[in-house]
Amino acid sequence: MLKLIVGVKGTGKTKTLIELVNKAANESKGSVICIERGSKLNYDVTHKARLVDCGSYKIEDGQALYGFIAGITASDHDITDLFVDSALKICGDDMAAFELLVKELDKLSESANYNCIMTVSAKPEDCAALRQYM
Repeated sequence: MLKLIVGVKGTGKTKTLIELVNKAANESKGSVICIERGSKLNYDVTHKARLVDCGSYKIEDGQALYGFIAGITASDHDITDLFVDSALKICGDDMAAFELLVKELDKLSESANYNCIMTVSAKPEDCAALRQYM
């Protein structure tokens, strides 16, 4: 299952994501992964979750992010929850590439049986094609 948390800057998306990551890490019997660009969540996300800075792996577009997440999924079959902060920014603000990423990650998360939640800095109307994931 894939879910998007969509809103413009300053609407509390990252705060909500942090709460969801920490709750999942405390309740999960498996692995909880949180992907971000940079290290702004280091002090907010519990040590029980694996925090990954995709910037240090040169992830700069939707295709690279998909491959990165697929690799993480392939290497850890115990993932219960996967979170991505600022997913559209990681995709270079390319909405078409992001829409493709969302559809592919939805298939991947269903086949691998984990929850995937991503934050998106955009107006909800700009993500109309992805309304089913909001």
